[in-house]
Amino acid sequence: MIPQSIPSPSGNTFLTLGPIEIKWYAICIVIGIIAAWFIADKRYRAKGGDSDKFTTIAFWAVIFGIIGGRLYHVITDWQLYFAPGKNPWAAFDIRAGGLGIWGAIALGACGAWIGARQEKVRLLPAGDALAPGLLIGQAIGRLGNWFNQELYGRPTDLPWGLEIDAAHMPPGMAPGTTFHPTFLYELLWCLVGAGVLVWLEKRFHLVAGQCFAAYIMVYTAGRLWIETLRIDPANTILGLRLNVWTAIGVFLLGLFLLIYLRRRYQNDPAVDSINLPGVTAATQLQPEAAGLEAATDTDPATDPGAATDTDPAADRGAATDTDPAADRDATTGPDATTDPESTTGPDTTTGEATVTNTDTEVTAARNETQK
Repeated sequence: MIPQSIPSPSGNTFLTLGPIEIKWYAICIVIGIIAAWFIADKRYRAKGGDSDKFTTIAFWAVIFGIIGGRLYHVITDWQLYFAPGKNPWAAFDIRAGGLGIWGAIALGACGAWIGARQEKVRLLPAGDALAPGLLIGQAIGRLGNWFNQELYGRPTDLPWGLEIDAAHMPPGMAPGTTFHPTFLYELLWCLVGAGVLVWLEKRFHLVAGQCFAAYIMVYTAGRLWIETLRIDPANTILGLRLNVWTAIGVFLLGLFLLIYLRRRYQNDPAVDSINLPGVTAATQLQPEAAGLEAATDTDPATDPGAATDTDPAADRGAATDTDPAADRDATTGPDATTDPESTTGPDTTTGEATVTNTDTEVTAARNETQK
């Protein structure tokens, strides 16, 4: 039997620990961040990047993204916190919701830039690695709106209409009214968009940064039409919701970046490099290499590992400079500078003794060594 509507959750609290309530919205956001982080890290490593360096970039991006998302929400819906009778301290409580994606993207990008500079890597490849994962994370995060019964669309009689409890329903709506599940629309749009980004990367040769620019365009295109369905209170400019104007502006920014990056870097393969100019994996490993060299540069006399792998009895030329027998051999043996037949001593890399070209010379060398 096909359902005639989508029910809403009966509550939005995941767990209560004494006076602390953990909301489902927060859980969805955290899971979304983890999913985006995991996908982006895997993609970054596939581009030749280092996981630890990407962790630094993602850490700063998440911190700044949360701050930016909250700031955007509070600024654009200031009346919820600073109007007469409201509690201004509630502006700092994000457990129950209130993160604006536009602010999260803007400040999140600033945080990613800080992390990239700290690790001396390029920002554009990191942004490309993030792009599909961001859409997956946003899709998961939208489930938080479902638990909160918020940000739904106008009334509809479609089979997938969303049921809303009376406590969360706009004034004047008849009981049993169902609404467009805009959270579900955006969730599906983000999932499809992530697939589109991956396809674009495989189908076309995108220069560094273009995948992230495409992410901006894909997301804002979907958000633009979804915003026209919503009926929750919002500030308007010229009859359009503020988020509609923001979506248009950010879409145009993404289009500009897509074109600019292509024209600027299509003939510059260096832009796809993970590291900044002058920084390579070799230079970053110099301190470690120096330490390794110091550890291995030991006195052969005190380091058992410095001994050769050959049997001294079998290797006739393995005597050291302090061996009197070797000194006598060096002074009485053939002139190495004039006799090409006897120029080579033992092969120190293979441990094989030098083979002279006559049996007489071999016998003489053995007798001299045994003395």
